[in-house]
Amino acid sequence: MSADVSEVIQKLELPPLRTLDDFALGSARFQLPNLKDFDKWGNRVVKNLIYYQTNYFLMFITIYGIMVIFNPFKIVCGLLVQAMMMAVLLQFFQKKNRILASHSAADNQKWYMLAGALLVGYLFLHFFDALLLSGFTLLLPFSLTFVHASLRLRNLKNKVANTMVNLSASTPMAVFLDTFNIAADSLLN
Repeated sequence: MSADVSEVIQKLELPPLRTLDDFALGSARFQLPNLKDFDKWGNRVVKNLIYYQTNYFLMFITIYGIMVIFNPFKIVCGLLVQAMMMAVLLQFFQKKNRILASHSAADNQKWYMLAGALLVGYLFLHFFDALLLSGFTLLLPFSLTFVHASLRLRNLKNKVANTMVNLSASTPMAVFLDTFNIAADSLLN
């Protein structure tokens, strides 16, 4: 398993950073997609995700960094409370396959779970604004990426580069999309 992951990581190639003029300014063309044709819209999104992946990664880091600079305490607290919520939920819904040695150990574990759930509930209510801010901080770059990929019309350079990416080594976005079984329909669409 780890050998497969290390082989994939060694074969990854980071595509070039596209110019700001090509990404969002002068030569960029934007248009609402045809909302009735989901296949064509999805194909446009996938192709733009592959072509502008370095720009999207830089945009994600920039937006996330700016949000962390303005509200570091709230974002860190929100992420910690989210991690604690996940830990308590995973522990609560974990299958009990192991046999406990004594009855008192099982009772103690129940009390620890109750204390953990109460603590997480209190922290959830106390840091609710921090939870919302940390969630917004994570979702804003993804939303902007999806909106840009949906609205950005492809040009000839984009189509040729996507053909070359499909025929050459893999990129991080191609591996990510492949993980979710998302593929563009054809090479030159």
